[in-house]
Amino acid sequence: MADPTPPCPHFGTCGGCSLQDRTDAEVAVFKREGVVRALRAVGLDVPVAETRTVPPNDRRRVKLAFTRTKKTTVLGFHAKGSHTVVPVPECQIARPEILAAMPALESLLRLGAPRKRALSVTVTVSEDGLDVAVADGKELDLPLREGLGRAAADAGLARLVWNDEPVAQARPPAQRFGAALVVPPPGAFLQASATGEAILRDFVLAAVGDARTVVDLFSGCGAFSLPLAEKATVTAVEGEAAMIEALDAGWRGAQGLHGVGAVTRDLFRRPLLPEELNRFDAIVFDPPRAGARAQAEHIASSDVPVVVGVSCMPGTFARDAATLVAGGYRLDHVMPVDQFRWSTHVEMAGVFRRD
Repeated sequence: MADPTPPCPHFGTCGGCSLQDRTDAEVAVFKREGVVRALRAVGLDVPVAETRTVPPNDRRRVKLAFTRTKKTTVLGFHAKGSHTVVPVPECQIARPEILAAMPALESLLRLGAPRKRALSVTVTVSEDGLDVAVADGKELDLPLREGLGRAAADAGLARLVWNDEPVAQARPPAQRFGAALVVPPPGAFLQASATGEAILRDFVLAAVGDARTVVDLFSGCGAFSLPLAEKATVTAVEGEAAMIEALDAGWRGAQGLHGVGAVTRDLFRRPLLPEELNRFDAIVFDPPRAGARAQAEHIASSDVPVVVGVSCMPGTFARDAATLVAGGYRLDHVMPVDQFRWSTHVEMAGVFRRD
């Protein structure tokens, strides 16, 4: 039975959470069933674990909207199916640091917000303060740049990026990946919650086991590569050069890690070939929502004994899993992860082995 009391007072006006009228147990079952259906649709009936769910107020990265009229300003989320922005001071998903900074952020955004369009405001909790990236703001000139710099300092921000241009950086907005501190470039991919990332990381580490050489495909800034390097020699492959540079700098600044080769390569256009993959004891791949169709075909033709797949889209994960199984791999088990609480979104990870 649905829970008649959603935990957030903004439920029904904010469009960010659609499942708060269900219990946590119901949501966990719903998300697991979505993964099971996707796998069965491609003929895979494999063990699927119970959903692992992150706690409330754990989202370290949120994408807000800011609107300005002659009389008012609003910083929050869009209402469901609407361009209207609603304030969310008691949001149940964002980290407390983000909620505490909302008034200061609103004051900063007033300086450079046009009246005819909403600003897109991505706020990320880093190791040393908030990392804020604003899109669709007014064009930077000297007075605006100076005003934003002062406002960023007053708000205690680690970094402020405006229309893709860094405006202020008081401290490097680093993320910790195992023993390494990495400063992601603005807009770089990052798991939405540190708890969700830890659940996926621990799954990957356990699945890889004692592998001495690992290739991490679609590595991003190193959320898996760098913890893996505590026990194995790792090759990290990512299409975005700025993320690979951040990963490499983080590895070089850390102590006690094995070697990490950081490679910039578009895996959609130039996937690693079987003969390249066969140099490794294990493969990890974590592609975007579109999946890794071309790369999965080459993995399926490789001899690597262990493959770990991580995904944010059940349909494309299932498609790529079916490719690996057709190539002789066995999908051992799958774990759903709910790091986008009260939404319909679900992450997952699975282990493939050659018998």
